[in-house]
Amino acid sequence: MPSQGAMSLGGIMQAESAASLIARQKIDADRANQQPVMRGLAAHIRAAWDDNVSAKDDVEQRMLKSMRQRKGEYEPDKLMSIRSTGGSEIYMMLTAAKCRAVSSWLRDVLVARGTEKPWSITPTPVPDLPPDMMQKISTAADEVMMMAQMSGNPIPPAAMQELVDEQRKEMLAKLKEEAVERTDAIERRMEDQLIEGGFLRALSQFFDDIATFPAAILKGPIIRKRAKLTWVQGAEGWEAQTQEVIVPEWDRVDPFRLYPSPQAETPDDGDLLELHSLSRSDLHAMVGVDGYDERAIRAVLDEHSRGGLVEWTAARSDIEGVSGKSGLDDNPGKLIDALQYWGSVQGKMLLEWGMDEAEVTDPLAEYEVEAWLIGSWVIKAIINPDPLGRRPYYKTSYEELPGSFWGNSPADLVRDSQDMCNAAARALANNMGIASGPQVYVNVDRLPPGEDITNLYPWKIHQVISDPAGGASPPIGFFQPNSNAQELMGIYEKFSVLADEYTGIPRYMTGSAPTGGVGRTASGMSMLMDHAGKVLKQVVANIDGFVMTPLLERLHYYNMRYAKTDDLKGDVRIVARGMNSMMIKESAQVRRDEFLRSTANEFDMQIIGMEGRAEILRESAKTLDMNVDKVVPDPDTVKMRQQAMMMQGAQPAQPEKPDGHALQTGDPVTNNRKPPSNT
Repeated sequence: MPSQGAMSLGGIMQAESAASLIARQKIDADRANQQPVMRGLAAHIRAAWDDNVSAKDDVEQRMLKSMRQRKGEYEPDKLMSIRSTGGSEIYMMLTAAKCRAVSSWLRDVLVARGTEKPWSITPTPVPDLPPDMMQKISTAADEVMMMAQMSGNPIPPAAMQELVDEQRKEMLAKLKEEAVERTDAIERRMEDQLIEGGFLRALSQFFDDIATFPAAILKGPIIRKRAKLTWVQGAEGWEAQTQEVIVPEWDRVDPFRLYPSPQAETPDDGDLLELHSLSRSDLHAMVGVDGYDERAIRAVLDEHSRGGLVEWTAARSDIEGVSGKSGLDDNPGKLIDALQYWGSVQGKMLLEWGMDEAEVTDPLAEYEVEAWLIGSWVIKAIINPDPLGRRPYYKTSYEELPGSFWGNSPADLVRDSQDMCNAAARALANNMGIASGPQVYVNVDRLPPGEDITNLYPWKIHQVISDPAGGASPPIGFFQPNSNAQELMGIYEKFSVLADEYTGIPRYMTGSAPTGGVGRTASGMSMLMDHAGKVLKQVVANIDGFVMTPLLERLHYYNMRYAKTDDLKGDVRIVARGMNSMMIKESAQVRRDEFLRSTANEFDMQIIGMEGRAEILRESAKTLDMNVDKVVPDPDTVKMRQQAMMMQGAQPAQPEKPDGHALQTGDPVTNNRKPPSNT
């Protein structure tokens, strides 16, 4: 019998209506979602969500204050108090200036550096010999031993070991050369992945967060499907085609939407939840993606279309309003809240939830789990694929606080100074208004009916009547209030200087020169800048250690595991050198030029050779924003020219003598000959 809602076509096949198909899928999804693993996991996630949201309440209040500070807005209760007295509502943008200074300074050091990157990749100092090379060494040793036995002259064990060690050294030297070449290819590929994956955009937003909030968070690599436009040559010329590709991407995580465990110090500690707001198209794009439950996703879409799943996480409108997203309140049904959960769960609990014993081999071990929850629907539940249980989140703060996930931002450090500067500025504005002209007092008993006492202008004639009491006091009097502008300006200046001290960002870091003292000279200004940079150097060190290094290591792991070619795989070491590059940024080129001049003699040339000289020139040319390949020949070309000179019996060209006299030949790298001197 055909099922209800389906009809038979000629007794051969059945056609099911769309409504019947959706209803059947909903029943299947309900049945799957009621399995013990899903019901238990959903309850576990909701409990973790409630705990983490409660623990973050104080931090969110700090974040809201920091955001209002940067935007130049008073707290609602403070603004109400100011308006109740009718005073000035002026707000001094002290916090905004400090935040802009930090974010722009970090961009200058870590991003806007031309061809230089704030990171690099190097081979490990002692790369492991691959199995094929070990086999070659063993085979060669066996052959030598066999030949020695056949000749009747056996080789002593010590000599045999020496032979093996020599071969190992040769193999290791060859392996190091190959490792350097492979490392260059890996570095270029990773740089390309970062650029195409939106890393620079996310990093720029990350700098604004680190200047404003108690923590800034990056996330990635996030594997997404993207449509890519390609050009192919057909019968009628070039044609545009689109294809779906899997690409790693990086995102800035809104600190308001990340909820760490109350005891967490890093994103890898405790239960971590991220709140996502997904459109219907975002959610539908997850259909067919590995790890996601298609039936649960379709059930969520169906429930949402009928008015469900609206603000089921009880998102706070005050946060959305301050962050500039108040438009979400006008159309709350547009987006669907989803919780992404990361946490460590005991294997026994996973088995009780119904997970496969093949995945949970030890009931007492801890397993890292990633799960997505929307309402009561678990749309994804997998064991974290990272072998070390790491989560794709990277966090740091302007000022790290030991033992705490949330640190201090410049907005936190300057808050008290900001309040005092605002109070001084409001008092100054009020006092200037009151003391800007004389105050007037009027004896209303001496005024005739209808006299206007609220309008005062030059040469005004006041009508008065005689004093009924016969007194001699004037009917109208004037007095000048005292001006406290100088004292209030002194208070403002004092707390403005304290803001420089608390944040470690003096005003001359943003272009304002010091008022005097050591800052009057160029060397004194350089010394001040160096001392002021110590705090910011620590911030860069935090970014290097807590963000850049683990982020790049995870990208390398992704390539090692999923790259289709062996060119992107190798035993390498990630070096985040934002701190070091900042320290040598101004002096690196000067040192290179000094080295070129000091080695411009025949003795050093015999040591470094043409290849070494060419390499130094290439590094110097990289900082000049020019095409290096068109200026300095590549190493192979340099070797070919040197071999050609040797075959022709020509003497290598000598560089300029240290005494400054010109030689008969030019630079040996470019091989430009100079005419012989007439002297």
